[in-house]
Amino acid sequence: MTGEELSGVPLFKDLLPDEIEKFVKFTGTTVKRYPRGERVLEAFAPNANIGIIVSGEAQILSLDRLGNETVGHSIESGAMFGTVSAILGEDLIATSVQLTTEAVILWVPYRSLLIAGPKLGRMHGIVMKNLLETFSRKNVLMMQKVELLSQKTLRERMILYLLQRERRQGSERVRVPGRVQLAKELECNRSALTREIAQMQADGLVECGERWMRLNKDMIQ
Repeated sequence: MTGEELSGVPLFKDLLPDEIEKFVKFTGTTVKRYPRGERVLEAFAPNANIGIIVSGEAQILSLDRLGNETVGHSIESGAMFGTVSAILGEDLIATSVQLTTEAVILWVPYRSLLIAGPKLGRMHGIVMKNLLETFSRKNVLMMQKVELLSQKTLRERMILYLLQRERRQGSERVRVPGRVQLAKELECNRSALTREIAQMQADGLVECGERWMRLNKDMIQ
């Protein structure tokens, strides 16, 4: 992809298209396209690259000691993953990343990023600043997940979930996954979720369409 096509990636904020292309060249960064359902990062697997979603969506899967997977949170365009295993250089990270849509992933070799400073000049400082900001946003997502699961009722979880996605997507009509994945993210029974959404529709609290929902905030009590 050209520097112009990658200019929307948060990691390259404040860089010109030709500077982005220089960064890609000097660090050995690669861009790859993947189909829906692909696992782009496996739990406990060695990893030397920081992954950034250029386009598409994915979900973080956590593996417990019994081998059971749970959905941590969803990530969208601009999100970063694989940072812990790439930075620490350990293969003890019990999380995987699986795509829920077709996606384009930017892979930045962490070690090359560290030693490319002399070649990149001012660009290196800008990218490192953007990297820290993106990493901080990732921590915010984790805190939002904890807040979400602390809600007492399924309806409260649904309302907070839609409000969180509304803020991230910048639209009242938010993209949502299918019912199976949504139930995993909310850590609830799929049938119970389907019933609750139907009741929320009947109460005028939400509008639903094909992979989207809109929360009627005037009806929130």
